[in-house]
Amino acid sequence: MRICVYLGSSPGRSPVYAQAAERVGALLAERGIGLVYGGGTVGLMGIVADAVCAAGGEVIGVIPEALRAREHDHQGITELHVVKTMHERKAMMAKFADGFLCLPGGIGTLEEIFEAWCWSQLGYHEKPCGLLNVNGFYTPMARFIDQVVEEGFLQPRHRAMLLVDDDPGVLLDRMAHYLPPKTEHWLGADDV
Repeated sequence: MRICVYLGSSPGRSPVYAQAAERVGALLAERGIGLVYGGGTVGLMGIVADAVCAAGGEVIGVIPEALRAREHDHQGITELHVVKTMHERKAMMAKFADGFLCLPGGIGTLEEIFEAWCWSQLGYHEKPCGLLNVNGFYTPMARFIDQVVEEGFLQPRHRAMLLVDDDPGVLLDRMAHYLPPKTEHWLGADDV
């Protein structure tokens, strides 16, 4: 079982973002969930990958050739796939993943989670999508999405497909409920 984590190639200004990325990486490895991510060593991307590796977990990175110099492809992970385009990167990451989890990041991070969520809404996959609301980072966006529902541009059932929580363990548990029974090991020890 693997989860694709979208997150910044920058560490952000507050140390809470790096702490959250490290915690997510440790939780994934602890629960036996492989990490699929952008393949770099920089920013939050590098932190989550390093945390999974340090805990002995599986890490699959996918990086476009053009970003290798900027994102410094990670040589210490389980698998690194080098592709030609961002479209290939996203398609390969989605293929490897059983769910999508988004931590704080910039417009690329937002674009990735919105695309995964949109694909779910359109029925291209049934994989759970989650936002980890670290330090209230996604609170304004969640309010905006709720306004999109109120204005009639998004159905409530489609809004419900994007799970939001500020606790990574709780969010992984919530995401696990949208997966087939074989993935019960996603749940924390207290939940099984």
